[in-house]
Amino acid sequence: MKNQNRRGFLKSTTLLTASVAVASAFNAIPSSANPSTAKSAKNKTRTLGSGKNTIEVNNGMGLGCMGMSWNRSFVPDRKEMITLIRKAYDMGVNLFDTAEAYGPFVNEELVGEAITPFRNKVTLCSKFGFEIKDNKLTGVFNSKPDHIKQVVDQSLKRLKTDHIDLLYQHRVDPNVPIEDVAGAVKELIASGKVRHFGLSEAGVDSIRRAHKVQPVTALQTEFSLMTREPLLDVIPVCEELGIGFVPYSPFSRAYLTGYINERTRYVPGNDNRPTLPRYKPEAVIANWPIIDVLTEFGNKRGLTAGQVSLAWLMAQKPWIVPIPGTTKLAHLQENLWASAIEFTPDELKQLTDDISKIKIVGDRYPTPQTR
Repeated sequence: MKNQNRRGFLKSTTLLTASVAVASAFNAIPSSANPSTAKSAKNKTRTLGSGKNTIEVNNGMGLGCMGMSWNRSFVPDRKEMITLIRKAYDMGVNLFDTAEAYGPFVNEELVGEAITPFRNKVTLCSKFGFEIKDNKLTGVFNSKPDHIKQVVDQSLKRLKTDHIDLLYQHRVDPNVPIEDVAGAVKELIASGKVRHFGLSEAGVDSIRRAHKVQPVTALQTEFSLMTREPLLDVIPVCEELGIGFVPYSPFSRAYLTGYINERTRYVPGNDNRPTLPRYKPEAVIANWPIIDVLTEFGNKRGLTAGQVSLAWLMAQKPWIVPIPGTTKLAHLQENLWASAIEFTPDELKQLTDDISKIKIVGDRYPTPQTR
């Protein structure tokens, strides 16, 4: 089995002069994806939420920042990550996603410092919902209203700001009524410390109940070509209620890029993939046909497997805004180019049909996340 790497097409060119030859079937992409193409992507906006609770997102996607400091094996140089976030802003990115749990705390500090020069021109997202002691996650949920307010005050200091634009409950706390959670965030919105309310990995019932108390702007849940279950339940509810949808892990933690294989080794203690059934060597091998499909589809059009994956997600609904993470500028540019891709109806159907024939081996987590 070859490790088919989406980065290969970038090796022979520089970032600012790269070109992507795309078949005419992808009629939204110019024949040359150059700096002017990247700039034009700034005008491609998507909307999370509805009514008075909307957020406009450039490029059709945001930037997930977790891996810049936590849970993805190696930890990149902090200064380089600050530079990357600032370059992302220059390239049109205006939504940045972090959480108190990432580190814990250090990712919020990183993002807060990085966005300081343009803080009020971007959407800053963070999350609450875990008990953290001695700078370590305890594995215990805590969404008690008083705790939420304490977390927000601490996050604001780390983020060097006076408000969080989109505040998510990181995981639904079975011990705290979702109405109480929504009520606490509603009070934070009234005080000016928070602008919008979000949920992460919430089920249909939790979404409906929370939305009645405080309108939910966005639901963040794992969604990718390997994790398509949201199409069956929560995405229809989001459409009904006017809630935006933010897929995290749109590359299935790098798997869909072809960047990892059954021989990949992870840094113990700073990567959750070894604990996830889907990343066991036998599952990686069993699921490889999905990489073959994406690679074959992309090769014919001058696209990488990762770009095809992102484009498929965004083709599902106009209010779906993925947040792929990266630590490399070239990969960031590659991802942003995906926002210009449009499938013909026949292409979308064929790709979806081909993927649907593949049985995905391994659960995404050892225990259910959605509540």
